[in-house]
Amino acid sequence: MTIILGIDPGSQKTGFGVIESDGNRHRYLSSGVIRLPLVALPTRLDTIFKSLNTIIDEFSPDQAVVEEVFMAKSAGSALKLGQARGAAVVACVSRDITVAEYTARQIKKAVVGTGAASKEQIQEMVKLLLSLPAAPQEDAADALAAAICHANAGGSLAKMALPDAAGRMRRGRLK
Repeated sequence: MTIILGIDPGSQKTGFGVIESDGNRHRYLSSGVIRLPLVALPTRLDTIFKSLNTIIDEFSPDQAVVEEVFMAKSAGSALKLGQARGAAVVACVSRDITVAEYTARQIKKAVVGTGAASKEQIQEMVKLLLSLPAAPQEDAADALAAAICHANAGGSLAKMALPDAAGRMRRGRLK
C-alpha cells in the first residue's frame, strides 16, 4: 500500500488530503484545509511549509501530488499561487518525497469523468470513492481528488508532462 499526499495549493488556504492506495482500492486517512493568516506572503508561505511538514511527519507519505497552476484572475494572483505551490513542493522534496503534478482538468477527468466538473461534483465523487459519511470541504476534496487521480493513474499521467532527454516537454493526451 502506498500513502499519497494530495495538495491543492493556494495563497489564502491550502487543501490537503492523505489516502492509502494499492492502485485499485483507496482508503481515506486524513484531509483538511490549512488556513493562512492575513499577513505578508512570506509568512503565509512559511505556514504552508511548516504545516505540510507536520502532516508529512504524521502520515509519512510515499508520494505527493500538487495541482498545477492554472491561469488566475491576474498576474499577481498567479504569482502568489505559484509561490504557494513552490512552498508545498519544497516541503515534499526536502523530505525526499516524489512529487507528481497534474492539471485541474486531468484531476477532474480522472475522478469525475469530465475535465469540466464542478466543485460540487468533485466533492460528491470523492465522498463516494472514499466511502466518506459527508463530502469534504472544497479545497480538501480537490486535494483528495488529486491523490486519487495519481493512485488511479499509477503515475502515468504525471510522466506525460516530463521533459525528454533533450529538455523538451513531452505532450500526452487523456482519453
